[in-house]
Amino acid sequence: MYFIGLDIGTSGAKALLCDGDGEVLATALAEYPLYAPQPLWSEQDPADWWQGAKQALRQLLAQSGVDGRQVGGLGLTGQMHGAVFLDGAGEVIRPALLWNDQRTAAECAEITERVGAARLIELAGNPALTGFQAPKILWLRNHEPAHYAHLAQVLLPKDYIRLKLTGVSATDAADAAGTLLLDLRRRDWSEPILLALEIPRAWLPTVYEGPAVTGGLLPEVAASLGLPAGLPVVAGGGDNAAAAVGTGVVRAGLVSSSIGTSGVLFAHSESIALDPAGRLHSFCHSVPGKYHMMAVTLSAGGAFRWLRNLFTIDDLHCPKGRREALLTIAGDAEAREFRQLSYDDLTKLAAAVPIGAEGLIFLPYLTGERTPHLDPLARGGFIGLTARHGPGHMARAVMEGVVFALRDGLDIMRGLNLPISEVRATGGGARSQLWRQMQADIYGCTVTTLAAEEGPAYGAALLAAVGVGHFASVDEAVDRCVQTSGSTAPNAAAVERYERVYAIYRELYPTLRAHMHALAGV
Repeated sequence: MYFIGLDIGTSGAKALLCDGDGEVLATALAEYPLYAPQPLWSEQDPADWWQGAKQALRQLLAQSGVDGRQVGGLGLTGQMHGAVFLDGAGEVIRPALLWNDQRTAAECAEITERVGAARLIELAGNPALTGFQAPKILWLRNHEPAHYAHLAQVLLPKDYIRLKLTGVSATDAADAAGTLLLDLRRRDWSEPILLALEIPRAWLPTVYEGPAVTGGLLPEVAASLGLPAGLPVVAGGGDNAAAAVGTGVVRAGLVSSSIGTSGVLFAHSESIALDPAGRLHSFCHSVPGKYHMMAVTLSAGGAFRWLRNLFTIDDLHCPKGRREALLTIAGDAEAREFRQLSYDDLTKLAAAVPIGAEGLIFLPYLTGERTPHLDPLARGGFIGLTARHGPGHMARAVMEGVVFALRDGLDIMRGLNLPISEVRATGGGARSQLWRQMQADIYGCTVTTLAAEEGPAYGAALLAAVGVGHFASVDEAVDRCVQTSGSTAPNAAAVERYERVYAIYRELYPTLRAHMHALAGV
């Protein structure tokens, strides 16, 4: 028996096929566009998701050579927080507003006033933030009343695809927790919040646990995809929760540290753990009855990419022979044509610089910041620049600044007495030995890596296998399928040096905050 995970991401739909032992046999990706019709707006057309999903699923079966009739279940995951607005006939009213859309600041203030800041965190686990779904509904009411008049249903991105696949309106507790409309304790919609915001419960889908079967594949859809009619489609989870299943972060004490475009610390929790200040997200997990806390820094690998794009090979101020020796010349031909540094180039340069980058610190707030500052006007910067500093120092400072920002979130988790026994590195931060060692030294704990990492789609496939009874539980699926491959221990001398630099880093944001806000208005 085989299982499929389908991830409706921001850049594309990814489908993954694994066998009953969790071995990945094939993956397929279908990309689609992202639209920014105005500054701070971020939208996509749900029709693009549907076309991408179908394309990825067809490619997956073709590449694997597996008979679609042997597929036993399909799990869904995808980008969180988005809002798909549907009319009474189930037709899309307007393009979907995404997780990174920033237009709803006024609506967030309205939600906080209507519900109350403390009450909102107590019920939903989070303050009102622009990325969440609830303020998007209010924005439609306030700014597009003609569209709002036709509104009959609001779905999250992956759940729109579920509707197209099965005809069923459903979601899972983990993804629903990112709407700001879910009662975390009841793992169902919050009547007090819905009443305060005047949002009818009938607009929202039924909430299931992650491995629960929500419906079967429609016959006409199944025929077009080469899959069996009635194929069980399980609830799945939002991308971070599904990825946590795929990396085995399903037990107390486990934390994943992901450095991608953004940086995410994801900690499993057996029960609800709330940060009264709202600096951490508290959500339901895809593991039935369990929860997680999450810290997010918005510019992690994104800051490293920004730095890479500033320099070319010819910008390195050293003799040509030594410069070429420092670089990995093999790589993308087009990038090399423009003499662009690769990520490996930057990492090699950073590795040649001592801890603390000889007095240079980087604040990674290039797109504002979430944890711990909740400040969209936070700004990035290099502090301590001198004539001695070059690209290698800047690369080292950026890497350290990103991990310092994640350390902020880890310290909050520790302060809330969340047990932390193991940190698992994922994303780009797991593939580089320097990133791994840096995390171990700055976090002050051993960092483990995985034998294979396939992202949210893999977790969704495992949830499908649980949902149809192939595994008795999520824990069993993880024990059978997810393996670690190694560990990086902290270096005691490096830990001590980083503590001194981190102490300075922590003082910089509160010192510069007023100036950052003033610059934002220039």
